[in-house]
Amino acid sequence: MKIYDSFAKFLLPAILVTFLLACAEQSGVNDVSVDARFGGNQLEMPPDTINANPETNAMRNAYFGDLHVHTNYSFDAFAFGTVASPYDAYRFARGEAIKHPAGFDVKLRAPLDFYAVTDHAMFLGAVKEAADTSTDFSKYTHVQALHDLNAPQNQNFESLPQRVTAFSTFLPDTLAKVADGSVDGDLVNQIAKDAWADTIRAAEAFNDPGSFTTFVAYEFTSSTDDRGNLHRNVIFEAADRLPAMPFSRFHSQNPEGLWDWMDGLRNNGIEALAIPHNSNGSNGQMFKMVDWASNPVDDEWARKRIRNEPLVEVTQVKGTSETHPVLSPADEWADFEIMPYRVATTLASEPKGSYAREALLDGLSLAEKGITNAYQFGLVGATDTHVGASSLDESNFFSKVGLLDADGARRGSVPMSEGEVEIVRSAGRVNIQEIDGNEYATGAYETWSASGLTGVWAEENTREALYSALRRKEVFATSGPRIKIRLFAGYDYEESDGLADRYAKGVPMGAELHGADGRAPVLVASALRDPSSAALQRLQIVKGWVANGQTYEEVYDVACSDGAEVDPETNRCPDNGATVNLSDCSISEGVGSPNLDVSWQDPDYNPDHLAFYYARALENPTCRWSTWDAVKAGVQPRPDLKKTLQERAWTSPIWVMPQES
Repeated sequence: MKIYDSFAKFLLPAILVTFLLACAEQSGVNDVSVDARFGGNQLEMPPDTINANPETNAMRNAYFGDLHVHTNYSFDAFAFGTVASPYDAYRFARGEAIKHPAGFDVKLRAPLDFYAVTDHAMFLGAVKEAADTSTDFSKYTHVQALHDLNAPQNQNFESLPQRVTAFSTFLPDTLAKVADGSVDGDLVNQIAKDAWADTIRAAEAFNDPGSFTTFVAYEFTSSTDDRGNLHRNVIFEAADRLPAMPFSRFHSQNPEGLWDWMDGLRNNGIEALAIPHNSNGSNGQMFKMVDWASNPVDDEWARKRIRNEPLVEVTQVKGTSETHPVLSPADEWADFEIMPYRVATTLASEPKGSYAREALLDGLSLAEKGITNAYQFGLVGATDTHVGASSLDESNFFSKVGLLDADGARRGSVPMSEGEVEIVRSAGRVNIQEIDGNEYATGAYETWSASGLTGVWAEENTREALYSALRRKEVFATSGPRIKIRLFAGYDYEESDGLADRYAKGVPMGAELHGADGRAPVLVASALRDPSSAALQRLQIVKGWVANGQTYEEVYDVACSDGAEVDPETNRCPDNGATVNLSDCSISEGVGSPNLDVSWQDPDYNPDHLAFYYARALENPTCRWSTWDAVKAGVQPRPDLKKTLQERAWTSPIWVMPQES
């Protein structure tokens, strides 16, 4: 048998070759060139390729997810009644129903593609630990008000006063006692480490490459002394090597300390990025032109910031941070879902220094001076839910803070009963305002929004591909609907070009386009509606530029629904006539477009100006969540709230750089 095997292995191939050569000689084939024999000069090599993984798309797919989610490990979420764990949060994102603190089921209309649990690093897991009477931490006298806080018998609206009191006293009391040594700081750290380890385990358990992606993440909750919001979500690229516990405001209140920590991690092979959020509530502090010590921004500071913070969360439950009517008076759509307060207060927030578009403009000013653009960031959206579940739909809005805003009466969209008024007043959480003879909860909740989502253009649904897209800023934000929006820029685009040409001849959103002989670039923008939401009304390009130290902005309608044309004098589409019936929230049928696509050149282009462009798509008007609440309750909408809104999506900008002389 061994002899036969050797024969087969060595001699048979030789015999076969000899036989073939002999046949060739007999037939005269040996006189024909090798190229001819094997098809040379007759067949062309096709330019297309075969993907080893059919799910991978070189032209990139749009994936939707939420990068800002809180569960029972966040001190405030647990105090609000949330018992959902990180595991529950991921189950929700995969399409399962989970329980809201108020007892009803919450479920997405369609699963998401990715999700990140971002519990607060500050006192991570501590309130949950305090409520569990079997733990060492629960034995401290100052936390006894938290005992069994979320036991079934306490999961009700009547527990609101207890929750507000416990929540408001826990932070200062625990901080003071850690400082004076009466609470063991090592115990607090260990609780945080254990909760962080479980957060990582949950992300690893649900990460399913190609199908569903989880990111290990957390929230850094800094603020200024005047309660200006400086919060960031920190998103890690991978989970194979991670810090033993997250960096929090206990380590530094200064966000620059966070950047230094992230740089140190990066030097040790741990990659992460931070996403500022709720700049609208920062009281002008998020996008300052000075550093923490009030020194003018320099190149080193700018490089450090943009290296660690390439993205900004531009929309979420606590309002929209794109722009403000005070900052963009010529933008008719600048008043979209504005929350005018500093976070967790009813103190007014200063618009200047608080909104993304102005920051993008200030970044151009830095670049014009030869300083690195610290604000060359992409745009994303999220919810900031504190119940583990994203509240995205106006028609099914359950807000974000659990038992505190679980229904229309508590969040100020419908009148409160006498009993509810009494409970709210005793809790001191929100004010009561009489409007047209009815009493409403008022404060911040009624200014909140059913928003938002991050869209990512990536080759596949994996951590590696999605994180790479986040880093290169090929991302977009939506106010909730799954609108797919895209933007490219180049100088040599032709009408027949496909996606491969768009990438080959130009750049996608998030990138720089460098000048070419003074020619105006061609911007190619497209938006595809969410089939479960309203049709599209218009597609816009928002332009910002700097000239001689002065910044400017302009909004251009570039594509109109229903085949209408843009008025060249006003740069606006005509009204398409879409309406909303406020009695039942029904909308016009047969009005609007399923998609809008355009190739556009700036009619006011100046090759000497440093500029950015981003696309914004607007839906037809629909009912705001507060109107939906009123319709369901059988009452008139609250008169001082907007009745309708226009859902939208924003691309990340493209920066057009002047031609170098």
